[in-house]
Amino acid sequence: MEGFIVVFVFVFLFVLGFPVVIAIALPCIVYLLLNGLPLDLIAQRTLYSLDSFPLVAVPVFLFVGSILNSAGISNYIYKFADTATGRLPGGLAQVNIFGSLIFAGMSGSALADIGGLGRIEIDAMRAKGFNPAFAGAVTASSALVGPIFPPSIPLIIYGTVTGVSVIQLLLGGILPGLLCVAMLMLMTGWLAVRRNYPRAARWPTPGELWRDFLPAFPAIMAPVILIIGMLAGAFTPTEIASVTVAYTLLISALFYRELTWAGLIFAAFETIRASAGILLIVAVAALFGWILSVEQVPQQLTGWMLSISTNPIVLLFLVNILLLIVGMFLDSTTAILVVAPIIAKPLVAAGVDPVHLGMVVVFNLMIGLLTPPMGLALFLVADIAKVSMKEILREMAPFYVPLGITLLLITYVPQLTTWIPRLALAP
Repeated sequence: MEGFIVVFVFVFLFVLGFPVVIAIALPCIVYLLLNGLPLDLIAQRTLYSLDSFPLVAVPVFLFVGSILNSAGISNYIYKFADTATGRLPGGLAQVNIFGSLIFAGMSGSALADIGGLGRIEIDAMRAKGFNPAFAGAVTASSALVGPIFPPSIPLIIYGTVTGVSVIQLLLGGILPGLLCVAMLMLMTGWLAVRRNYPRAARWPTPGELWRDFLPAFPAIMAPVILIIGMLAGAFTPTEIASVTVAYTLLISALFYRELTWAGLIFAAFETIRASAGILLIVAVAALFGWILSVEQVPQQLTGWMLSISTNPIVLLFLVNILLLIVGMFLDSTTAILVVAPIIAKPLVAAGVDPVHLGMVVVFNLMIGLLTPPMGLALFLVADIAKVSMKEILREMAPFYVPLGITLLLITYVPQLTTWIPRLALAP
């Protein structure tokens, strides 16, 4: 019972507007005091949670995103995406989505995608006569590919807190990421035809395509190298992150030559600031999870969910509803750390593949980045596009359809997530 009280107090404090870290930490400290447990447990559990080799990948991938922005590599990615897909219905809107797929293969973060390519994309679409709110909606929607397609910071965090293979999770994100891009492109094309949006006057010649592909080629090769390395079993998650940093610095020095010492220092500072916020939440969430384990909250929830049904289809439906609601109020990192360890046990007990479940959880919570009242991606694109949240939400409405279809396909066609990981395990 005390475990559920701790959860209720956390939710209550969060709704009142307390910072997430304080909302988690306060009920945990009170629980320890009321049960006569030593406060040394706070240091023990928090430090133990951060003593994780896979978790090192989080700040390292954040560093990659910061370097990409400081080195100006985003511009080359966008230029090639514009040449390759600008003739499709919707023109620059399709470029926006395709560019996000390329950038996703290096950053692993939705907000890094918006911060890196978002301003370039929105400004270019505005200059071509697109509604800035529509440009913001396309940017926010396509940014969801970042946390799905490898590398993915949320999938790394999920694997760390649930014990699922991070490599398997990252490989499992390849097909869902491509599926999400295809769905968004179809919706964008349909809207473009209906609204008569501008597009490139003609398809590029092979020479033009090659001209813009060459400068972008080193950046495009990053996800290719990572995927081959994961399939071959050559990299751990942390090694993947380190290889990506080394590769990004190498191409910045040898090919692009736009990264300055000042830019590198700024990228490091931004990484430290972002990492501190994420890892602090990870630390206090570990104490929160330990208390729930002691109070057997996951076991009780497992019994309750399995008493409703042991059918994985029904349980996945219930989890989808729960996570969509949770994603509206909690940022994805907090939600993964608090909710994932609780729901994983009953779903795996019912026969759901843990890698498949990880993708369902993360994609659900990424949709939360696009739903108020939290909706961090919405706030960021609204600020970049200089439009109101109301305008962004109005233009976002059609994009919830392809995202919802993608979620249903990921949920009920597990082969989309499990096929490539199993291929990698095959002798």
